Amino acid sequence: MVTEKEITLIGKTLVDSSQPLKNRFRALFTLRSLGGPAAIEWISQAFGDDSALLKHELAYCLGQMQDERAIPVLLSVLQDTSQEPMVRHEAGEALGAIGNPKVLDVLRRYSKDPVIEVAETCQLAVKRLEWFQTHKAEPSASPYSSVDPAPPAPEEDVGKLREALLDESRPLFERYRAMFALRNLGGEPAVLALADGLKSGGALFRHEIAYVLGQMQHEASVLQLTAALESVAENPMVRHECAEALGSIAKASCLATLQAYAKDEERVVRESCEVALDMYEYENGMEFQYADGLSKLEASD
Repeated sequence: MVTEKEITLIGKTLVDSSQPLKNRFRALFTLRSLGGPAAIEWISQAFGDDSALLKHELAYCLGQMQDERAIPVLLSVLQDTSQEPMVRHEAGEALGAIGNPKVLDVLRRYSKDPVIEVAETCQLAVKRLEWFQTHKAEPSASPYSSVDPAPPAPEEDVGKLREALLDESRPLFERYRAMFALRNLGGEPAVLALADGLKSGGALFRHEIAYVLGQMQHEASVLQLTAALESVAENPMVRHECAEALGSIAKASCLATLQAYAKDEERVVRESCEVALDMYEYENGMEFQYADGLSKLEASD
């Protein structure tokens, strides 16, 4: 049983801006895995930080926890136009992930937000909530244990799914359904079809493609992810997700790129490479788990 004191010590690491970002990320993912009101409170406190990357991950974790006690802080972040677009977008997605239809009115309002990534995210969250209301089914378990912004399409033909994924005339929700179906199918043909999406659609769509490729951890996408990370013309929200994906794939072909772009002019890209290099070390090392806040506390006793 985890004690309140242990959660407090992990929470203090998360909110301590003097700590290396990689340590704060590990503390965050430890709190996410522990769950409960105290963990939510510590995560919520960190939204005052000046790192957009960290705040984006806070919102992501609250969504993945699917605890309705996180709804008030996520609504506050979504509605706070002083927060960076990538943070507000992630708050909107998290509200959809939690799955309570009481947030539908707010999500519909922000579906018209002037920031396109926020608007599209809220449109997707509305579609997700409406879809599950209509279908009355529990979301099918993701093979990656993630709560996704759209249910996978039933189609299993990679060619047809690729066509749907890249068809910019289709609703974004349908394209996302094709995306998650390809991810769940797995294998190199599906990876390559998804990687083609890095040159399609808007920044929100491309960032989600990079996230999915990071989940799949397949080396066949390294070239495409590297090209997107290296493109200074690309939206920083996409570049950051490509960096984290390369850290998750963690092949030798990823290392030099991450080391080089850890010095990027764009803060969110620099920080993402820092976190990705820590993930690279974890994936190639002997550590038992990435969310190691508790084991670090035990080691210091």
